[in-house]
Amino acid sequence: MMFGRKKKNAADEATEPDTTTASDGADLAPSEDAPAQGPRDISDVTDTSSLVDLGSILLAPSSGTELRLEVDQGTNDVTAVQIADDDGAVQVQVFAAPRSSGIWDDIRDEIAAQITGNGGTVEQAKGPFGAELLTRLAQPGPQGRTVFAPAIFAGAEGPRWFLRAVYSGAAAVDESTRARFDEVMRSIVVSRGEEPRAPREMLPLQMPTAPSGQDPVEEDGDAQVDDLKPFQRGPEITEVR
Repeated sequence: MMFGRKKKNAADEATEPDTTTASDGADLAPSEDAPAQGPRDISDVTDTSSLVDLGSILLAPSSGTELRLEVDQGTNDVTAVQIADDDGAVQVQVFAAPRSSGIWDDIRDEIAAQITGNGGTVEQAKGPFGAELLTRLAQPGPQGRTVFAPAIFAGAEGPRWFLRAVYSGAAAVDESTRARFDEVMRSIVVSRGEEPRAPREMLPLQMPTAPSGQDPVEEDGDAQVDDLKPFQRGPEITEVR
């Protein structure tokens, strides 16, 4: 599923110079108005030493979950982060956004239109991180029947970035299961970087640097995922915690 960039943004914002200053997160002074929970911008935190460093995303997987990185087969680039357990999962990606306004409203409309156009259902709701979509994705089932898979699309916006999360499995239907993944979402710190980027360009991810004292990650699996395609999985590098 590809969500195209709207023309009104591409012409004048694709090469917009970036004046946002980012750093490695060490010894940063906290903002007086910094949110109590994330996802947060790296400028709002003072210490990231306890987080797994994935480049533009830093996070703390909760106990009992696995951290999986989805990797493009052709380029070996990390394209998405997935936190999963035996019951469900949440896939996370982060993208550049315009300086002047957010993009989640437009993206929600595009997701809803594509899902309903494919025979699924969409309901807008208010979740822990703001407006989100409660969806049932139409998929081919046995004997030519159509089956429906639940998924929740949530978003969070910060200084010139947009983070999208897709909850699946029990995390999309059971509140207690989802709460475990919301805990990980609240731990996320986004490091956008200083480079100028087109709106909706995915921010780079990298193989994880584990917090001190953590075991290194292990590699497993083989598939592919592209920007803004939340339903495809890639090679998984898994850390069991």
